[in-house]
Amino acid sequence: MLQIIIQGRGGQGAQTAGNLLAKAYFAEGRQVQAFASYGGARRGTPVSSFLRVDDRPVRLRCDIERADAILCFDASLLQGALLAAAHSETVIVVNSARSAADFREALPGYRVIPVDGLAISRRQGLGRIVNSALLGGLACAVGDPPLEVLENLLREESPKLRAENVAACTEGYRTVEALLQQAAS
Repeated sequence: MLQIIIQGRGGQGAQTAGNLLAKAYFAEGRQVQAFASYGGARRGTPVSSFLRVDDRPVRLRCDIERADAILCFDASLLQGALLAAAHSETVIVVNSARSAADFREALPGYRVIPVDGLAISRRQGLGRIVNSALLGGLACAVGDPPLEVLENLLREESPKLRAENVAACTEGYRTVEALLQQAAS
């Protein structure tokens, strides 16, 4: 079973990203459980989206305490309870312009992959909307769902700027792909 935590701040799109990711896995024929948690329900407060994905029905009904992957929309949230849910094999994709080396130094023992979702989104004409870029990065880092599934979903589900969302997703995916190839060599 794949367990994913998406953490962001109200208004950044973490809930939307969680819903889109759940739909992508479901479109792939997988069993999905998705739920959210948000405190003050106002812009800027921490919000979380949780996903469990499996080939069999997901019957577990508790919080995710040990994540296989974390998608973090705001690097300032990489602390406390969020990092407590990570272990040495957890893949952490974070929206940040900082380098992977910076994160290795700041968070030793964690597998952090930075994606500058803001720069990607701006290049693709989306302004500050980083969901698609970060989803592409996470999909590459985890190895699932396939990029094509995410692209098709964004073409269908994006309320506007469909081509721009697909392009941002693809660029986020390719960014992580390049970082992983660089780390392997």
